Amino acid sequence: MLIEIRKYKEEKSEVLEEPRELKGMTLIRAKDDKGKPVLFLCSSTTTNIGPKHVEAFRRLMLAEGASKGIVIAKGRYTKDARSAARRHKDVRIEFIPKEFPPFNIFKHEMVPEHRVLSPEEAKAVLEKYRVKPYQLPWIRASDPAVIAIGARPGDIIEIRRKSPTAGEAVFYRFVVEL
Repeated sequence: MLIEIRKYKEEKSEVLEEPRELKGMTLIRAKDDKGKPVLFLCSSTTTNIGPKHVEAFRRLMLAEGASKGIVIAKGRYTKDARSAARRHKDVRIEFIPKEFPPFNIFKHEMVPEHRVLSPEEAKAVLEKYRVKPYQLPWIRASDPAVIAIGARPGDIIEIRRKSPTAGEAVFYRFVVEL
């Protein structure tokens, strides 16, 4: 579902035997819109994901030349795993919560289009409205739409809603971690 929302192209998947920490988990290889590799690590068991899993996944990402990785697990992510993922600046590892909807939320009529603004677009919006990012209305990083589009705290997102009076209304939100 995330592959569809983020417009990645899935290449292949396999059940891992190596490294030992990731044995039995499924690895999905995909490419983003720029052709760069993205790896998905999926755990179908309720195994908690810890720092040893993050480090093994990071090594696998580096070996595959991927700078983006997404972990989807039925178990919980430990605090140490989240810290380990943030500590590494050479790769970006996202954790998808087990409560995340298993369907494309953007196909629902009540969920408007969301997209992350590029740094140049964000700067233009801030200059246009003469505000600092934190002065924009906030949206939590844990919001399902924010997770689905891959926004991080500090990003500015654009939301386009259909309006019976205006035709289309555009809103901007500042992503925060609360």
